[in-house]
Amino acid sequence: MPMGAVPPFTWRVLLTSWQPNLVWDILILAALASYAVGLLLARRRGNEGLPWYRVVSFTLGLLTLVVSLNSAIETYSSVLFWVHMVQHLLLIMVVPALLVAGSPLSLLVQVARGLRQERIRLMLTSAPASLLTHPLTGVATYTGVIVGTHLTSFMQQMMLHPWLHQVEHVLYLGGGYLFLIPLIGDEPIRWHPPYPVRLFALFLAMAPETVVGIVLLQANHELFPAYAAVHRTWGPSPLADLNRGGGIMWAFGDGLMMALIVAVVLAYITHGAANATAGGWLEDVRRRTLVDHLEATGDHSDLEGSDIDEDEAALTAYNAMLARLSEAASQRDTSAGSDERRRNAGS
Repeated sequence: MPMGAVPPFTWRVLLTSWQPNLVWDILILAALASYAVGLLLARRRGNEGLPWYRVVSFTLGLLTLVVSLNSAIETYSSVLFWVHMVQHLLLIMVVPALLVAGSPLSLLVQVARGLRQERIRLMLTSAPASLLTHPLTGVATYTGVIVGTHLTSFMQQMMLHPWLHQVEHVLYLGGGYLFLIPLIGDEPIRWHPPYPVRLFALFLAMAPETVVGIVLLQANHELFPAYAAVHRTWGPSPLADLNRGGGIMWAFGDGLMMALIVAVVLAYITHGAANATAGGWLEDVRRRTLVDHLEATGDHSDLEGSDIDEDEAALTAYNAMLARLSEAASQRDTSAGSDERRRNAGS
C-alpha cells in the first residue's frame, strides 16, 4: 500500500480500521473450535474440565491475537516502529501468558482416553519436549528472540521482505510460550520449578528487554533505514519514532514482566510457602519414585496429578513401598553384620 494512502495513526483509525489476516484467522478459529470441542468432550466423559477462569484466559488470548493481527496495529507496525513495539509486546508476552494460563495441554490430556492419553503424556514428558519446555531453554529463547529481532539486521530485512513479518509473529508467539509455560503454567509437562526459581527466571528475562530498550531509546541515528524510507507527512521523525519504540519496550516490557512476577508471588502466597517452594518439587519426586517402584513390580497405576497424602490408594502403595525398602535395608544390614562377624572369627 502506498504510504500516501495511509492516514495518520489515531484512536479512530485503531478502532475502525480492520482487515482480515487469512492464514492467522483460520488458525485462530481452529484453535478456538478445538478448545471448545475439548471442553464439551471432557464434560461428557465425566472429567473435571477446566475452571472458568482458564477458559476465559484462553479466549482472551485468542481475542488479543485477533486484535494484534487484524487491527490497525498490524498495518501500522510497518509504518511506525513504536506501533511495531506495541505489537511485539502483545505477541511475545500478553498473548502467550493468556494462552498458557488457559491450560490447553491439560485439556488435551483430559479429552484423550486409554492408550492415546498415555501416549500424549509420554510425548509431553519426552526428552525433546522436556528440552523445549525447560526454564533455561525458555529464558534463552526469549532472550534470543528479543535481541535477534532488534539488534541485528533482521528488522531491516523484515521491512524489505514482508514474508519475514509472519516469521517474526511465529518467533514472538513461540518464544513467549516456551518461556512462560514452565513459569506460570500448570500443564502436564516435566518441569514445575519451585516458585523462587520461577521468580528468578522472570527477573532474569527483564534484562534483555531493559538492555534492548535502552539501546533503542538512546540511539542517535535511525538503526533501520527502511523505516526512515517511509515518507510520512505526519507523526514523529524516524529517530524520535525509534526512541519512542525503545522507551515502550523498556517501560511497558518491564511493566508486563512485573505483572507476571506479582501473579507468581500471589500464587506463592496462595499455595503456602511449604507447597510453593520445595513442597511441590518433593511431591513430584515422591510420586515419580512410587510410579517407578510400582512399574518395576508390574503395576502400571496412573498416579499423574494425584496427591499421595490425599489419595488413599496412593498413600497405601507409598507406605507399602517404604516398608519393602526398609525391610530390604534391614536384610542388607543383617547380611553385612554376618559377613563382618565371619571375617572377625576368621582372623
